[in-house]
Amino acid sequence: MDNNNNIRLLIADADPSVRAIVRRCAEDEKWLLDEAKDGIEAVKLLRRKKYHLIILEVELPVIDGFMICENLKHNPDVLVIFISKKTSENDRLAAFEAGGNDYIIKPFYPRELVARIKNLLKLAGIVSMANQFLYSGKLKIDLYSQEVYADGRRIKLTPREYNLLLFFCRNPNKAFSRSMLLDLVWGRQFEGTDRTVDTHIKSLREKIKPYHNYITTIWGYGYKYEVKSIL
Repeated sequence: MDNNNNIRLLIADADPSVRAIVRRCAEDEKWLLDEAKDGIEAVKLLRRKKYHLIILEVELPVIDGFMICENLKHNPDVLVIFISKKTSENDRLAAFEAGGNDYIIKPFYPRELVARIKNLLKLAGIVSMANQFLYSGKLKIDLYSQEVYADGRRIKLTPREYNLLLFFCRNPNKAFSRSMLLDLVWGRQFEGTDRTVDTHIKSLREKIKPYHNYITTIWGYGYKYEVKSIL
């Protein structure tokens, strides 16, 4: 079994914004990622390296995704997720007939892509069940379904709240300024303010009660996550 640090993915897509989204997802999950902007680059990378999973754009320039996938049939251990703007049933069927394991329509939600990747990795036995859960004090995060529990009670979080809590749980006992949180959780391209962070922290604390004291305010600076007992 591999852990997250050993999972290697390839994203082959002509759109740099799509590659950036997948890159951010991989960084958040601690996956290794290579990128290709056309079929030639993808083929070269596939000849040089081994991947657990490949995300292929159907309409990939030079050599399309279907042709690349057809050539992977000699290596059935590689998982393939097709991404495309095409939505018809015939397009989906063609993807599976070419050897794909899943099909996602553009534009897609990053969390959905991550969940689908994790599901395929788990079904293929590439990652163990031990890697499925992240425990932090009385909180439990299911990294596959992206559900959060406090004392066994499911907590409904927005995607941003989930990403914020996951970031904190993976980086405990460290102080982060509001601007750092905006960059690391929201992304450098996001044009937000300190108020954005404060609003999400307030909502997240409310939802994880009675463990809201896990998130400590550092006045004049930002926040720190540390597991504490309830007084």
